[in-house]
Amino acid sequence: MLEVGTKAPDFTLLNQNGEEISLSQYRGQKVILYFYPKDNTPGCTKQACGFAQLYPDFVKKGAVILGVSKDSVKSHKKFEEKYQLPFTLLSDPDLVAIQAYDVWKEKNMYGKKVMGVVRTTYLINEEGIIEKAYTKVKAAQNPNDMLEVLNASL
Repeated sequence: MLEVGTKAPDFTLLNQNGEEISLSQYRGQKVILYFYPKDNTPGCTKQACGFAQLYPDFVKKGAVILGVSKDSVKSHKKFEEKYQLPFTLLSDPDLVAIQAYDVWKEKNMYGKKVMGVVRTTYLINEEGIIEKAYTKVKAAQNPNDMLEVLNASL
């Protein structure tokens, strides 16, 4: 996990509409950057829907939400449409941002060791500095927790 107080690594990835999005284009805004394992899985769906439900509150606070997984653009588009997600999902099949943010780790799945994305959320401030970093994120609780953190930092 990256250290609080360090500069957030920039990246350019494709969103659910196939458009290039760079982290640097959000300079001047707070960014909630969350990494999740896979579209349409129970935990990831709860997390995404939680962010969607609270989205107006994040917008009022001037924050942008970016969700990143290694799923394809097509998968992200279906996920967005199925749950009417109002924020940006970024496709990282080459693990560019996933590795830059140190969230590609060995995990234990049903007794077998596999590499995968560890659910992690970063709050990046207007200057592009990591303000908060959370691992061992509880998917359903993460959106509420991040809104509280955002409220406390304003």
